[in-house]
Amino acid sequence: MTATDPAMTALAHGWCALSLLHGKIEAHVERALQSAHGLSVREYSLLDVLSRQHDGKGGMLQMKQVADAIVLSQSATTRLVTRLEDRGLLSRYLCPDDRRGIYTQVTDAGHALLEAARPTNDTALREALAAASHNPELAPLVRTVESLGARS
Repeated sequence: MTATDPAMTALAHGWCALSLLHGKIEAHVERALQSAHGLSVREYSLLDVLSRQHDGKGGMLQMKQVADAIVLSQSATTRLVTRLEDRGLLSRYLCPDDRRGIYTQVTDAGHALLEAARPTNDTALREALAAASHNPELAPLVRTVESLGARS
């Protein structure tokens, strides 16, 4: 394949469209969460992922699993956890089975903020998708995202 191969050009174009859609959605949701709740998209995502943990087998996530779920490096995830812990939204404790392991859980204040922010996040996401659906390059991606949500 060459740099001017039509298949590669189409693939690159598709990737650029996906990246553009992601950027537009993230920017819109970020503004909404920041203004209404003082949360970034990453902070919201972290609270959301951690709120889904449970005490059953495999229910508690290690920091690498959390980092993978919110698409950050482990060090960036640790810094994010520390910021939210300093705000009283998260707490850390030692793993009862492996004293070297540290788990993170959402505090009552974190759950309350997450529940207050969830409708804002959902509304902003719907708004960003609706706006993007008017762009002919992004409309097929919007339909795909919407169809994924309809399956759950």
